[in-house]
Amino acid sequence: MSNVDMVEVKARTVEIAIEAAMQELGIKDREGLDVEIVTEPVKGFLGIGGEDAVVRVTKRKGRRRRGGRGNAASRGQRDRSAKTKSDDQQRSYAKSGKNGSRQQENKSPKNIGAARKPERKEKTVSDDRPVLSTEEQAKIAQEFLEGLVGAYGLEGEVTTTVEDDVIIADVSGEQTEALVGVRGTVRGAIHELTRTVLQRHGQQTARLRLDIAGYAERRRQALSIYAEQLIDQLIEEGGEIMLEPMSPADRKVIHDVASTRPGIESYSEGEPPRRFVVLSKVSSSEEE
Repeated sequence: MSNVDMVEVKARTVEIAIEAAMQELGIKDREGLDVEIVTEPVKGFLGIGGEDAVVRVTKRKGRRRRGGRGNAASRGQRDRSAKTKSDDQQRSYAKSGKNGSRQQENKSPKNIGAARKPERKEKTVSDDRPVLSTEEQAKIAQEFLEGLVGAYGLEGEVTTTVEDDVIIADVSGEQTEALVGVRGTVRGAIHELTRTVLQRHGQQTARLRLDIAGYAERRRQALSIYAEQLIDQLIEEGGEIMLEPMSPADRKVIHDVASTRPGIESYSEGEPPRRFVVLSKVSSSEEE
């Protein structure tokens, strides 16, 4: 048990904060706490502007039971009940048979079998979402992104096209740079939100490529130059070069550049989201 009587905890939700306080105070029963919500949590949009909840939790002081006439009367009642039960057991043993032992009741196997619970039948959940064409999904994605840009209060234009059953969405405009984020983190979140919207509207969601303020193209060009420099270094020094964890789209750029350079191979290792690319110089025997 903790000697602390009061803690103040900050967490994403009030419930998480209370559970953390219970662990710190060493209390398993929530009824033993007085909870004061100092600050309610505030949800941000796409991880921006959110605030955690702050709660102040105090350990209640336990009440001791005092002895008295009522407790003595209760003990006397329990003693009389125990004596009555003992007398009844002795009379029952006297009637039970040999050595005053009670005969065991026979249990029927049929009764045991009847107590089994019926097997549950699994219910088949039907998917009532319609099957939408790629063009219909592109229209849904465009409407969602236009609403998102408007919710931010930004000036920008959203266009969508379909190429080889892939939805290509582009959000352009100088003010839309705010939707990119550090190293494209906000853009990645918007990409996942758009995919979720498409999945809720219909089955067989098409692939989606999203670019905001030309970030994807700038990122692709920068990665291509970076990969070329690493490959030049690898050709001179040999060995292998392990890159930092990247998204599938960024890893593809590295693999595409490596495939154009003779004597260089590339492969991915690790588990998402920590999957990374390894560049390796192929030995002369492997080249032949």
